[in-house]
Amino acid sequence: MLEQYEMALDNWIENVVSNGDDDALFASGYLQGHIAVVLSELEVEGDSSLPALDSKIEVCMELAKDELEEDDLQLVKSAWSELRTDLELLK
Repeated sequence: MLEQYEMALDNWIENVVSNGDDDALFASGYLQGHIAVVLSELEVEGDSSLPALDSKIEVCMELAKDELEEDDLQLVKSAWSELRTDLELLK
């Protein structure tokens, strides 16, 4: 399942790069870095479930509150919501 997540992420990023504005590019790049780390953690833990991914991304979003301005945080959360919808379709 992790490979499917990675493929969905790659496809999503490709779409954002082709069609997104500067805000979308920023949010997708920020999110991509966090997701890469999270997917590595899930691989080590042996848990490839969507709830496990959600849980780890929630932790990342909490950390992002200290790293990002509120407007940028909302861009990242919106990007995650969009990608999350795509991941849900993998079931």
